[in-house]
Amino acid sequence: MNKTAFSLLLLASTGLAVPTGLGAQEMPTNLLPDPQENDQTGDDEAVTSSAVPIDMTSQPVVQKFDPVVQQWSLANAEALANVIEGISSEGLIPADYDLPGLRAQIAAGPGPMLDQEASRRFVWLVEDMRDGRTPMESRKQWFVMDPDADRYRSGAVLKQALTDGDIAGALQSVAPLHPDYAALRDELAKAQPGTKRYKLIQANMDRWRWLPRDLGHQYLITNVPEYQLRLTVNDKIMRTYRTIVGAPGRTATPQLAESVEGVILNPTWTVPQSIVKGEGLGERVLANPSWASSKGYKATKGANGYISVVQGPGPGNALGRMKLDMPNPHAIFFHDTPAKSLFARDVRALSHGCIRVQGARELAMTMAMLGNAESREDLPAIQQEVSEITASGKYTRYPMEKQWPAYITYFTYGVDVNGELRQFDDIYGRDAPVLAALDAPRQDDRARETSEEAVEIVDDLQTS
Repeated sequence: MNKTAFSLLLLASTGLAVPTGLGAQEMPTNLLPDPQENDQTGDDEAVTSSAVPIDMTSQPVVQKFDPVVQQWSLANAEALANVIEGISSEGLIPADYDLPGLRAQIAAGPGPMLDQEASRRFVWLVEDMRDGRTPMESRKQWFVMDPDADRYRSGAVLKQALTDGDIAGALQSVAPLHPDYAALRDELAKAQPGTKRYKLIQANMDRWRWLPRDLGHQYLITNVPEYQLRLTVNDKIMRTYRTIVGAPGRTATPQLAESVEGVILNPTWTVPQSIVKGEGLGERVLANPSWASSKGYKATKGANGYISVVQGPGPGNALGRMKLDMPNPHAIFFHDTPAKSLFARDVRALSHGCIRVQGARELAMTMAMLGNAESREDLPAIQQEVSEITASGKYTRYPMEKQWPAYITYFTYGVDVNGELRQFDDIYGRDAPVLAALDAPRQDDRARETSEEAVEIVDDLQTS
């Protein structure tokens, strides 16, 4: 049984709706030749296989790379000029690539100057199509390390473009694969250049380029302003869950790409000092043992006066009955909540940063199955084991043998869970710096990592 068919079987076994005909679809494939042929690092299997999680880190370089200045024919240079002339269809800006300067070099004829100038403009296009045009300082609370610059090296893409004589095709080979990017591109063609709507679509197309071009075979993805979590196979939504996300300000949910490594059933909650001390919970627990016991709190006060508070497992635990274990320096994860009524609200930016999930227990069961079952015969045993652990009320970490990528994104214009293109509220005010960057001259030699500090986000007791 192939990976797609088995994933769909598992989803069906948990009662999840499966779109008709999805099983016949192929996994995303990379459009560049095999990396070994192009002296690239990376492994195509790591990009497309469900058995191997997406690696969000930059890998050590040990191979020889193709140069970023190569020999151009006049025909290829003319093709590049035509691509630049029409690059606005991809939400990029033709003026960034100095078309008049390129045409002047074409008129001067082949030679080292044409090679240099054409190569330079092509590499700029690769960088913007592959990595995004927006510099890191304008990507607020963006903590994703995009591996594409290592997987699709500029010199290798240039070499293939010149060998095939297909400049446009080579650039498309580094563009995002997700169908939502294509939907935005189609929508951009209908918008009036220079309008607010046009610029917003343009900005959100760029946000897709910040991510890995191939998100993997199966993954979780949430768009924070939409307040929805999607369980996805082959870029098709298999199940959606309403979410509660961080409130604006310091507790805003950051943008991350992490791996789900396990399911925590009946979690405990170590209350952060911002609540223990800052909100006076520690003293309240010590002063009101009966109330503390009813809430599941236990407090310890050291000789130095330091108070620690832990909330034990139970129906009133702030994390509910489960959380997904996805280690990261921000302490961000998906979890259950006892405050189920909040999911009925339209605007759900209410937490201290972590993402609360409606139907979290179903999600936990699904992830345990998808992460561990090798065949249909494994499902009943996993289901029974997870059910028994949950019913026991005991803290248990249930590991996943097959880890899942999880993407926490921020799109203010895109395809919603119903398949409709629409605008979402910019709840954290992150559009303005992106729009300003697109209006400003293109930056060369952009950083690949953010300089923003990771803010440790902790969820809270907030119920209103």
